[in-house]
Formats: sequence, structure tokens, C-alpha cells
Amino acid sequence: MAISVSISSRIVILVSVLVVCLVVFNPVDADETANKNAAQSSLLDKLDCGGACAARCRLSSRPRLCKRACGTCCQRCSCVPPGTAGNQEVCPCYAALTTHGGKRKCP
Repeated sequence: MAISVSISSRIVILVSVLVVCLVVFNPVDADETANKNAAQSSLLDKLDCGGACAARCRLSSRPRLCKRACGTCCQRCSCVPPGTAGNQEVCPCYAALTTHGGKRKCP
């Protein structure tokens, strides 16, 4: 009888330790995920839309219009494709924005 009690008490202790470990270590993973998401969002917030759009629109025949449209797209998508034209595949959101007429909104 003493053997069965000690085995059952060992099982109870083992299960208790496992439960405590699960409770203690799961929030650490959630905190790390939250920290990674916060770091990613802060990187997106740091994008200088004015500078990126000035570089994108520097060769445009209508630079003010280009910068205004680019700025709107940059604020919505937090991304501006590199170069002065093309490269739309780098920023899918940027490429997907259209005007009411169905034309691409972003330069």
C-alpha cells in the first residue's frame, strides 16, 4: 500500500510541475510575440513618406501631383516601391490601390 501511495503522489507532483511550467512559460512566448509585433509596427511607422515619395517622384512631369498621390498611398500602405517607376510588385498594397475610374492611384 505504501508503494502505491508514493507512486500516486509522485504522479501528482509530476503533473503539478508540468502544469506550473505550462502556465509560467506560455506568457513569455506571448510577450515575445507582442514585442516582435510592436517592433515591426514601429519600423513601419518610421517610414519617411515625404522622403520616399520625393525620391519616387523626382523625374515626374507633374511632381506635386505625383507626391500627393504617393503620399496618400504611402500612408495607407506604409510602403513605397524603390526607383522612380515600376517595381510595384515590391509593395502589393501600393499596387492594388485604384482610382474611381479603375486606374492605378499610386505612381
